[in-house]
Amino acid sequence: MLFKKSKKEEVKKLELLYPENVRVNCKADTKENVIRAVGQMLVDTGYVNPSYVDAMVKREESFSTFMGNELALPHGVEEAKKDVKASGIAVMVFPEGTDWGGEQVKVVVGIAGVGEEHLQILSAIAEVALEEGSMEKLIAGNEELVYEMLKGGTAA
Repeated sequence: MLFKKSKKEEVKKLELLYPENVRVNCKADTKENVIRAVGQMLVDTGYVNPSYVDAMVKREESFSTFMGNELALPHGVEEAKKDVKASGIAVMVFPEGTDWGGEQVKVVVGIAGVGEEHLQILSAIAEVALEEGSMEKLIAGNEELVYEMLKGGTAA
């Protein structure tokens, strides 16, 4: 091949969220174990390389991804951008909550974003989370409802 593909062409296009990347009724665990679990979902779907999960833990050590409103959005540090193959999210819902460095979290959304797409993803999730009553729906919902609410970044 005479010409190399650009970085953009090499990125495999995946949906932002797949139904199998939504887990509800999760049981409380340590923050690191939760980050590793949601990160592994991103690995299993092909969004990221396995090293990205360590970068998610590293991010949390330096800066909490707790957003308020019982929501945490773990993602990798800037240096881990090279480990992102495609933009995507994975969701874990803890109806009873899980401890996030002294804060109670019920919805954890692991994020991988190509380039600056992570900012658009963060914004879309925040929009859903801030909509009146939507966090309650996410926390009480089944996999299908959570998937429908978050797949396009707009509330159902």
